[in-house]
Amino acid sequence: MSHADFTQMWRDLAPVGRSASSGGYFRQPFTSAEREVAAWFLEQCRSRDLEITADEYGNVVAWWRPEGASGPGVLTGSHLDSVLDGGAYDGPLGVVSALAAVDVLRDRGGTPGRPLGIGVFVEEEGSRFGLACLGSRLLTGTTPVEQARELRDRDGVFFLDAVAAADLPSDATPLRWEDLRQVDCFVELHVEQGRDLVDRDAAVGVASSIWPHGRYRFDFGGDANHAGTTRMEDRHDPMLTYAGTALAANEAARLAGQRATFGRVDVHPNGTNAVPSRVTAWLDARADSEEHLAALVAEVERSAVDRAAREGTSAAVTAESVSPEVVFDPGLARRIAAPAAGTGRAGWPVIPTMAGHDAGILSGAGVPTAMLFVRNPTGVSHSPAEHAAEVDCLAGVNALAETLERLTRT
Repeated sequence: MSHADFTQMWRDLAPVGRSASSGGYFRQPFTSAEREVAAWFLEQCRSRDLEITADEYGNVVAWWRPEGASGPGVLTGSHLDSVLDGGAYDGPLGVVSALAAVDVLRDRGGTPGRPLGIGVFVEEEGSRFGLACLGSRLLTGTTPVEQARELRDRDGVFFLDAVAAADLPSDATPLRWEDLRQVDCFVELHVEQGRDLVDRDAAVGVASSIWPHGRYRFDFGGDANHAGTTRMEDRHDPMLTYAGTALAANEAARLAGQRATFGRVDVHPNGTNAVPSRVTAWLDARADSEEHLAALVAEVERSAVDRAAREGTSAAVTAESVSPEVVFDPGLARRIAAPAAGTGRAGWPVIPTMAGHDAGILSGAGVPTAMLFVRNPTGVSHSPAEHAAEVDCLAGVNALAETLERLTRT
């Protein structure tokens, strides 16, 4: 692979789904932008003579099966969807780097002793249907299709209706979990969503674990009324209960050294001159242990209920998704992080992450899993400002190629 190959692939993807005003990306699952980048991926795979497999939800794995390759395969890849107004690197960097890593291995003239697959999983961010890593959850059976059938986006479109309307590859071999679960391991490359590698002055790192995390819906109820004629002391305003709860969540997380974020709010009737009757808000909570996560959410819920009782409103909390701690295969992590003979490089640091990934779902489903991170100079992610220097991206490609070469040896 030449420098120009990676640059051209990245340039091909750059304009798709990008907002002209913010510079952020809107590649929500089964929208035109996301389907365009999915089609681009299929074209790249076909140009490399990879065997395309796909399931009924839009997950795709493309296999390089050179003559003589046998035994359990090795899988890499990531996702192509984005959060609302997101960055360019979260997800696509892992997909482009996987394609580039295959090119590196081919340019070296070697062939893997095991089949090598590149996977793209749908709705990793949960930005349209509200459940993160939905594609990999459905593929592994972690989320049953009965639950997915009830998921709707903000416009009321059901998940399965969106899938049915999408242009999924018709010439693909069926992708079945009973086949994929036999892979030897899965390695996902991802831009780091933090500054750990910056502080370590390292371009590449290896993941040790994913913090436990969850999404919780807070439903606040009150009485709709006139914004001008209703005395302040006569109001039962759920917006005030929500606002106090958001401040309490921030304080609780800060004191405990954890994470709590209210990032989405739905207000009814959403009128400028009306006291709301209902406020629904979603809390994203993360902690360094499952015990600390439960304690953090319980503290935020207690604050919400207490405030509601004082303010004449109501508060109810529903856990929409909770992901336990993921500890990646320690032996695999050590093997990947260790210096490779003849390269002259030092070992890569092994670090935890607070962000969820498809790698976590596959790990929980029993697949030995690892992650590579590429340095993010600012640590900013889920934002148009998300960035990684090209020299570090290329270092990530080489790291992934080196890793895949090691893991596909028979």
